[in-house]
Amino acid sequence: MTNSNSFNAEKINQHIVKWLLDYATNAKVKGFVVGISGGIDSALTSTLCAQTGLPTLCVEMPIHQAESHVNRANEHINQLKSRFSNVTNERADLTPVFETFKHQVTSSENEAVLNLSLANVRARLRMTTLYYFAGIHGLLVTGTGNKIEDFGVGFFTKYGDGGVDLSPIADLMKSEVRLLAKYLHVPESILKAKPTDGLFGDDRSDEDQIGANYEELEWAMLESEKGKTEDDFSGRQATVFSIYTRLNTINQHKMIPIPVCIIPKILKQI
Repeated sequence: MTNSNSFNAEKINQHIVKWLLDYATNAKVKGFVVGISGGIDSALTSTLCAQTGLPTLCVEMPIHQAESHVNRANEHINQLKSRFSNVTNERADLTPVFETFKHQVTSSENEAVLNLSLANVRARLRMTTLYYFAGIHGLLVTGTGNKIEDFGVGFFTKYGDGGVDLSPIADLMKSEVRLLAKYLHVPESILKAKPTDGLFGDDRSDEDQIGANYEELEWAMLESEKGKTEDDFSGRQATVFSIYTRLNTINQHKMIPIPVCIIPKILKQI
């Protein structure tokens, strides 16, 4: 976990905002669109985008969403609009779209597999919606994934919340996200909320799904980078390291470029 005394929030804040502004300027786009979930990652990302001074569109996209998530999302959007005149918002209720989709495809008797597949559908419907708004307004779809999610355990949906144009906080650990979010005055209700992907229509947390919290996963990621193995630990540490290693392995397909079958030149010769 990052030590707050060694974390230069002011400089990191300035660095990310400049990076966002430079990227948008070079890409010749008007600004950014961010999906707002009521969680800390999207709250931080949208605040950083707002600081650029460029148009920042916050989009709430409920699908049978838990009321607590909706309330936190609205609290953040209202706070951000009061602080930055360049922030606007849209609400796209995707519940009817999701229900229509479910009735147009075959189901599965394996409830766990079905629920996970439908959870990923939610994320992909939201990605499609963000790109719709990006297209009509000339904006960049801005990713909200952090380092442990995107490059540690792969805790995101491929072509869902992983389908973005740029990722401003993907080099920040979850603990660093919290420090920067606190520095930028993200609402207290969001800072204190348990992390959740909000893909199941209830209040289950990321820890409930993964089996370890982000502080533990950060530790495991750092130990893995040192070349440690599960045999180096015992008890809870061994359990957490095993969880991290398993997820990092099975989710590599999300973290590496799409495999391309390269055809030998000699086979293409006429």
